[in-house]
Amino acid sequence: MKALRYSEYGPSSVLHVVDVDPPQPGPGQVRIAVRAVGINPFDWKVRSGLFGDTTPTRLPVIPHGDVSGVVDAVGPGADAQVGDEVFGLAAGGGAAEHAVMKLWVAKPAAMSFEEAAGLPGVVESAGRALALLGLEKGQTLVVNGAAGGVGIAATQLAVARGAAVIGTASERNHEFLRSIGAIPVTYGEGMADRIRAAAPQGVDVALDTAGRGAVAQLITLTPAPSDVVSLVDFDAPTLGARVTDGSEGRAWQTLEEAADLYRQGRFTMPVERVFPLSEAAAAHDLSQSGHVRGKVILVP
Repeated sequence: MKALRYSEYGPSSVLHVVDVDPPQPGPGQVRIAVRAVGINPFDWKVRSGLFGDTTPTRLPVIPHGDVSGVVDAVGPGADAQVGDEVFGLAAGGGAAEHAVMKLWVAKPAAMSFEEAAGLPGVVESAGRALALLGLEKGQTLVVNGAAGGVGIAATQLAVARGAAVIGTASERNHEFLRSIGAIPVTYGEGMADRIRAAAPQGVDVALDTAGRGAVAQLITLTPAPSDVVSLVDFDAPTLGARVTDGSEGRAWQTLEEAADLYRQGRFTMPVERVFPLSEAAAAHDLSQSGHVRGKVILVP
């Protein structure tokens, strides 16, 4: 089968399409014919060598864990049938014509495979962060970077749970944020004052998905610095805020919540652009640019 692979860390040019043997599902696993693959910042950070030689532990590697597709083989004890349309997390590399999955949920019939492949990582991250914040119905949440994948997911989950959401983004994304239930404000210098104007009732909790030094502004808005959680600023604890990297536990159950909300017409995930595997380098570069609404997707 065709698969995307890299044998050394470095720029996007290290990515190549190669021929490899198709994987086989083990106990409790399924294999899918991959229809789409989602790109997350974590993927290109690993590829670039940002985390050194520890993640992944061995090269060469087939990247990407977020996938969608059609089940074509079922391992012993797995609760699935051949022909099921699913999305979730690949057990090994997902950027290939076939992938083994260790965690999956049913894809809503009306959801495209491309949109579904964009959900797993960002939905889990959003659900985990909102759980850490202890978000409750009636509270006001600020989402910094609300037009990125995690921000879009967190905004819609919070609105569905009865919270008011203020989302920071560039002006080109303000109308989109309004469409998913957020009050948009522009990020950058003076952001805290703009948020105060948009939320005269005050802010209860804040989620930073974009970094850029926003935590220092966000903690001036919440009752305590610990009411701010960042997914990207690992210096946040020096200011009294918190950071989550998933080591404290995952929130994969949020995938079912997002799928149910989609079926109700209350959840969406924009796809910025779709690339074939042969153009994976350009896809990584676009994701890394930071100027993306929603997700960048690969298709085998």
